[in-house]
Amino acid sequence: MQGSEPAVSLWSNGNGSPVLICLLGTFRLLKDDLPVHLRSGGKGQALLTGLGLADYHRLPRETLMLSLWPNSDLARAAHSLSSLVHALHQLLGDALAGAPPVVFKEGGYELNCTAGVGVDVARFDALATEGDRLVRHGDAGGAAASWRRAVDLYRGDITAGDDIRVIVERERLRARYLTLLALLGDRHFHADDYRGALEYASRLLRHDPCREDAYRMTMRCHLRLGERAQALRQYQVCARLLDREFGATPEPATEALYQAARYDPTSV
Repeated sequence: MQGSEPAVSLWSNGNGSPVLICLLGTFRLLKDDLPVHLRSGGKGQALLTGLGLADYHRLPRETLMLSLWPNSDLARAAHSLSSLVHALHQLLGDALAGAPPVVFKEGGYELNCTAGVGVDVARFDALATEGDRLVRHGDAGGAAASWRRAVDLYRGDITAGDDIRVIVERERLRARYLTLLALLGDRHFHADDYRGALEYASRLLRHDPCREDAYRMTMRCHLRLGERAQALRQYQVCARLLDREFGATPEPATEALYQAARYDPTSV
């Protein structure tokens, strides 16, 4: 199933950012689409991660010093932060026409997005929001195309850090991703593309094995494809998992679909 491209082109030329910070899945740093090595778990990675997840990609100077050098005095931490920012400039500035990737502004440090630093999380959010806008304006095909581009960006949950801010952002992005998978599955199903709908439902279940709406979508797709036994097996998998994880039974909608699959599969 093909959909039109979104009305607003986002990062349409390669990744669109000479320097791209990737936080979805494992941390990656790209310069002109090529990976740049930063020590895993090092200060450079921590700084770019923190700024990438911060509101407006900016954090107060003191917050960064305390976060990156919690056991140092402020003077030493300030010097270390300045040295780190300079080192990142040396590493990445040539891709930004000499501009620094991290700049000091209004008492804090921020990513130099104007010069061309991008973050995959921001790109994911922008594409998802663009899809929402398009569907509100009646462009379902354009919305689906934008949502597909968003889910293709999602290489996994954010893994960097376990402070509360990272955890909240990780769960927000994960929930957004799962919602997009469900929306795309519904779109394929209503277009009679049952194999395509199955693909999205399966991806949804790989990330959240307890999603009953995804089991129902999977059951409906198998029934439409004439695969009744597979539909019944999906119900059994769902029922066993819910019982094991929560001591719960399937929702009434799931049970009703199961009974229809047993006694009147052509009605689904």
